[in-house]
Amino acid sequence: MLSVLTNSWPLLFGMLLLMIGNGLQGTLLGVRGAIEGFSTFEMSIVMSAYFAGFLLASRMVPGMIRRVGHLRVFAALASIISAVIVIYPALPDPWVWTAGRVIIGFCFCGVYISAESWLNAAATNDNRGQALSLYMIVQVGGIVIAQALLLVADPAGFVLFVIPSVLVSIAVAPILLSASPTPAFEQTTPLSLAALFRVSPLGCVGMFLLGGVFAAQFGMGAVYGTQAGLSVPQISAFVAAFYLGAVFLQFPLGWISDRMDRRLLILITAAMGGAGAIVGLVSGGQFTALLVAATMIGGMTNPLYSLLIAYTNDYLTRDTMAGASAGLLFINGLGAILGPVITGWAMGLFGPEGYFLLIAILMFALVGYAAWRMTRRAAPSVADTNSYAPLSPTSTPVAAQAARAKPAV
Repeated sequence: MLSVLTNSWPLLFGMLLLMIGNGLQGTLLGVRGAIEGFSTFEMSIVMSAYFAGFLLASRMVPGMIRRVGHLRVFAALASIISAVIVIYPALPDPWVWTAGRVIIGFCFCGVYISAESWLNAAATNDNRGQALSLYMIVQVGGIVIAQALLLVADPAGFVLFVIPSVLVSIAVAPILLSASPTPAFEQTTPLSLAALFRVSPLGCVGMFLLGGVFAAQFGMGAVYGTQAGLSVPQISAFVAAFYLGAVFLQFPLGWISDRMDRRLLILITAAMGGAGAIVGLVSGGQFTALLVAATMIGGMTNPLYSLLIAYTNDYLTRDTMAGASAGLLFINGLGAILGPVITGWAMGLFGPEGYFLLIAILMFALVGYAAWRMTRRAAPSVADTNSYAPLSPTSTPVAAQAARAKPAV
C-alpha cells in the first residue's frame, strides 16, 4: 500500500480536496436553506437535483471524454463547480439552487469518472485493490473533514461558500500536473435492467431502496438537523457520524461476507440499520442518541452497497460483472433522486421524525424482501462466491469496473 500512496498521492490528495469541497457544500446548503427561509419541500427538491445531475453525467461524461479527452473534461467541469458554488449565496432562490445542484452533481460525477480512470490506469493488477481501498478512505475522510470546516465561519455569510470553491480550484493542480492526460478509457455497457433483475432481484431492489437511504444521509441530514433544532456544531457531528460508522464497519463486514451466505448478512445488516433509524425516531432529538443512530445507520448502509454488488456478482461471469455493477449504480441513482423528495414529504407530514421514519421503512423493506428471496432459491456455496470489494456510494461505474478487475479484499 505504501507504493500505491507514493505513486498516486497527488491524485489522492486532489480527490481529498474535491471530496471536502463536495461534502461541505452539501451540508452547508441544508443549513443555509433554513436561514433563507426555504421550506422542507423546497430543500428536498434542491437536494434531489444533485443526484439527477450525477445520474445524467454517468451516462454522458464517458462520451465527452472519448471526444475531447480526460484533461479537458476534468478541467472544464472542475472550473464550473468552483463557479457554481459561489453563486448559491449570491442568488438565494430555490430554483436557482436546484439548477445549481443539477450542474454540481453532473460536474462532480464527471471529475470522479476522470480521476477514477487515472487511478485505474496508474494501478497494476497487483495493487489495484489497495488503490481502490485508499480511494474509498479518501472519499469518506474528505466528507468527514468537511463537516468540521462547517464550524470555521457563519453559515449565513459568504466564507463557507468560498472555501469549497477554492478547494476545488486547488484540487485541479496536483491531479493535472501529475496524472497522464490520456489514460485508456473503456466505457462499460450495463446489462439491461430486465436482465439484471432476472440475475439478482435482491440486488436490484436493494440498490433502489439504498438509494433513498443514501440520499437521506447525504442530502437531507443537515435539513433534518435544522428542523430538529440542532446547533451548527451538532449538525456537523451528526452528518459526520454517518460516515465514521462506514469507516469502522466497511472492512469487517466485507471480511464476514466472504465467509457466509451474503443474503443472510444483507438481512442482518439492513435490520441493524433499521434499528438505528428506530433509535433516532424515539430519541426525542436527544443529541447523543442521534449520534448513535447516525453511526448505526451509516455503519450498516454503506457496507450494504458493496454487499449487494458482491452478491449480484456471485451469479455472474467475470466478463459481465462490470456491466452489472454499472447497472446497479444506475438503479441506486434512481432511488437517490426520489429519496430527498420523499424524505421532505415525510418531514412535512410528520415533522423532523419523518426523516428517521422513512429510513426505517426503507431498511425494514429490504429486510423483508431479503427474507423472502431466501425462500426462492439456494445460495451459492461460499467457495464459489467472488471476493467482496469495498465501494463508496459516491463512486462511479469506472470504480466498479476497476473493482471487478482486481477485488479490493
